[in-house]
Amino acid sequence: MPPSNTPAVKKPAAKKPAAKKPAATKPVARKASPKPAARSTPPAKTGSGAKPAANQPAKPPAPATIVADPHAGHDMTTMPGMNTPGANPNPNTAHDMSAMPSASGGAASGQPSTRQGMDHGSMPGMGQSSGAMQGMPGHDMGSMPSGTGAAMIGTNLQAGTAPPPPIPTDRAADQVYSAAAMAHSQQHLRSMHGGQNFSQVIFNLAEVQIRDGRDAYRWDGSAWYGGDVNRLVLKTEGEGNFGRSLERAELQALYARAIGPYTDFQAGIRYDFKPNPSRVYATVGFESLAPGFFDVEGALFLSSKGDVLGRVEGYYDQRITQRLILQPRVEAEFAAQDVPADRIGSGLSDIELGLRLRYEVKREFAPYIGVSYERRVGRSARFAREDGEDAISTSLVLGIRTWF
Repeated sequence: MPPSNTPAVKKPAAKKPAAKKPAATKPVARKASPKPAARSTPPAKTGSGAKPAANQPAKPPAPATIVADPHAGHDMTTMPGMNTPGANPNPNTAHDMSAMPSASGGAASGQPSTRQGMDHGSMPGMGQSSGAMQGMPGHDMGSMPSGTGAAMIGTNLQAGTAPPPPIPTDRAADQVYSAAAMAHSQQHLRSMHGGQNFSQVIFNLAEVQIRDGRDAYRWDGSAWYGGDVNRLVLKTEGEGNFGRSLERAELQALYARAIGPYTDFQAGIRYDFKPNPSRVYATVGFESLAPGFFDVEGALFLSSKGDVLGRVEGYYDQRITQRLILQPRVEAEFAAQDVPADRIGSGLSDIELGLRLRYEVKREFAPYIGVSYERRVGRSARFAREDGEDAISTSLVLGIRTWF
């Protein structure tokens, strides 16, 4: 605490004797009440025979008047923030205020201080970790920073449903260039910022299947050209046995349109080169990246003979490292009726389960090894046995996945 401002006790001059009443001329502390302070004894006249007042003991100071509490008798616990757990009901208790100046600039004599060393952390709203102001009913504090210090702005705000702002049409360049020149410029701007056309050729499967007996080969690939919304898609897949003619080969030409951020609708035609006789199908289908990053494809085919077929497949890329990827895969084919010419039975006709592990030497080139399990079901299995073929086969597969 700084040094006290209490004035020192005045002593009478040696040449001036005290008054007839030998009382010390010490100033009396002012009372807090409106009563005037007691006057000190005037100095004595020169020539009196009284002894100086310094040799006499000082009188004790008069007790200060206690100011009445203006809130006495009022229940303050119902006010917001006043009923704080653990708080001292009288925050001025046991604090020494004697060294602090009084309202008149001096110390209040005889009054113990009640503020020195006060802990303000127990007062409502004074703690820095509280994060919220108490006792502010009727005030919207949503725009204030949260308890963690993050302001309610940007992505912290609630999601809205308002439409986006309109595209500005009042361009300053319109005052300089013609409408034809500006239209060409805007078309170029859109094409360079999201409206470009791209292309890709990819073979998900290009493999050799090692089996008991005669080995086989298989491919499954696609190519596309277009933008983010509209694309032209070509798909091809097929299989055969080494030393024999091609067993199955097809080509699809499709128009694809994005109907969602992760889903394309496809429609077009499918042409089967093998088996004989060749067939043409009308095709509708979809491709989608399902939740969990599962790639899913499905299609329905209507042949020129009225046969209805279906196909669905899906796979998932499980990254073990940045380059080593494990891919489980499943594919199933259906038929609405028997197609004896193609050795297809109604219902679920074929199912294939595969597990392939690839290593991406480059993102565009990845050799893989895996296992494939194929089974013909129902009447399709009976057609296979009638032709002297196995309805179930398991293969060790070696191949590459590539795109450019």
